[in-house]
Amino acid sequence: MASIVSQRFVQCHLQLKEEGKVKSSRQFALALQYHPQNLSEIIKGKRDVPLDVIRRAYDTFGLNPMFLYTGKGDMFVDEEALSTVNTLTLVEDQKGEELIVHVPTPAQAGYCHERVEATFFSDLPRYRLPGSTHQQERLRSFDVQGDSMHPNLQDGDIVVCNYVSPLHWNHFVVDDHVFVLVTRSGVVVKRVENHLERHRHVMLHSDNPKYKPYRLNIGEILEIWKVSSVISRFDHQQVNLPDLNETIKKQSALIMQLTDQIEKLAKTYDH
Repeated sequence: MASIVSQRFVQCHLQLKEEGKVKSSRQFALALQYHPQNLSEIIKGKRDVPLDVIRRAYDTFGLNPMFLYTGKGDMFVDEEALSTVNTLTLVEDQKGEELIVHVPTPAQAGYCHERVEATFFSDLPRYRLPGSTHQQERLRSFDVQGDSMHPNLQDGDIVVCNYVSPLHWNHFVVDDHVFVLVTRSGVVVKRVENHLERHRHVMLHSDNPKYKPYRLNIGEILEIWKVSSVISRFDHQQVNLPDLNETIKKQSALIMQLTDQIEKLAKTYDH
C-alpha cells in the first residue's frame, strides 16, 4: 500500500484535474518530467512518489509540502508565498559554510528593498557564534530599535533569528512568540498573533503596554524570522532585591491583622 504522502500527492493531482489546470494524468506526469506509467502506479497505490518528483511538483504546480507530509494547511502554496520562497540570499565563507549576516539599524531600510541582491550583503557584517543552536542554516541577526519590546528587549540589543519559509508561515508562526518581520516599509520586532490561514493577516503586539497592537496583511510581509537568542549589553550595576522570606512574613502578618479585624466586625454586626 502506498504511503500517506503518496496518497495526498494523488489528492493534489486529482484537484488539479478537477480545476482544469491539467487535462490528464499524462500531461501532469510529463510536466513533472516523470514517466506516465509510473504515475499511474502511484495513483493505483502500487508505488510511492519519489522526492524529486515532489520537488518538481512544488516548483511547477505549487504543491504544498506541509500538506503532503503532515496533512495540515492547503493543498497548494499561496501564490504570494510561492513568489518569495526562493529569494533568500545566503552568505558563505571560503569553506562553503553559511555565516550569520547582521542587519544593523542603518541598513534596515535598504534591506527591505535590496534583500535579494547579493551585492547589498557585501557591506554587511557576517560572523559565527559558538553553540549548537547557532550552527543551523539560515540565521540572521537584527538590531532592536526603540522601547516597544521593553522590558524583554532593549534599544540596541541584537536578536539572532531562524528563517521561517513562507511555506510554513501558517503553522510555524506561533502565537505570542517574538518574530522579526521584514515588511515593504521596514523591519519590526514584535510578538505575533497569527491569523494568516483564515484571514491573511497577523496582529503585531508590543511588550511595552504604551504601544497599541496593529494588523499587518500578508501582502506587506517579505520575510519572517523567529527570535532564538539575544545579544545584550551587560549592566554592572547591582540590583538589590528585597528578601523574599521577609516579604512573605510581612504579608502574612498583614493578612492576619485583616482577618482579626474582619472577625471583630462580624461579631459586632451579630450583636
